[in-house]
Amino acid sequence: MGEALERAAQVLDRARRVVAFTGAGISAESGIPTFRDPGGLWAHFRPEEVATAEAFERDPDRVWAWYQQRRRVIEAAQPNPGHYALAAMEPYFEEFTVVTQNVDRLHHRAGSHHVIELHGTLLEYHCHRCGRPYTEEPLPAETAPYCPVCGGRIRPSVVWFGELLPAAAFAAAEQAVDRCEVLLSIGTSGEVYPAAGLVWRAKAMGATVVEINPAPSELSTAADILIRQKAGSALPELVRRLQQYRQQARP
Repeated sequence: MGEALERAAQVLDRARRVVAFTGAGISAESGIPTFRDPGGLWAHFRPEEVATAEAFERDPDRVWAWYQQRRRVIEAAQPNPGHYALAAMEPYFEEFTVVTQNVDRLHHRAGSHHVIELHGTLLEYHCHRCGRPYTEEPLPAETAPYCPVCGGRIRPSVVWFGELLPAAAFAAAEQAVDRCEVLLSIGTSGEVYPAAGLVWRAKAMGATVVEINPAPSELSTAADILIRQKAGSALPELVRRLQQYRQQARP
């Protein structure tokens, strides 16, 4: 394991542009349930019950209440050492972009400045009918509010199954991936597309792919370096080794 971390630190030391592609695994260490692991969110709910536009249109209050419960979990969570390590890496590179599938904003809270949210965020809302942002407080716990403009129902600003990713966010992610020399794939199963395709895109463009995941994923075959640890332990150690290399390079 130490050898893989050392190789990763070496390629990072030579890089100028880096992308960190993160999934549910990094936030699981903050106590936020994942979707696909045993005992995860989909062990108790089918996606079509709470994470589709059709489910919301069929029973907006049920879907709203489920997401409000998730919001309470997210608000009670704190960034973990993995989140803080990515924020600490940022100053070492000309470009350092976090491209996340997570909707919890823990990267922002840890101090990362360049974060692209591919699947939106659970901490913002908009009208399902007209698309206008909704910022009124307080938010009800059980009943989806009505849009004050068109009367539509208010929904969380997350990307549901069957919906397109935000065009601007995905375009920005593609641009960052095309430019990066190293891509860190962290805590993601690699099962959700088109997001997971960004890792293969980076590989095709010549970037070195480093996977940080305690278990094999659908993206493991794309990786040049495999670090079989959780992000909360691997990333702080990676930062420590990178710092050593940069200090050695000083005149």
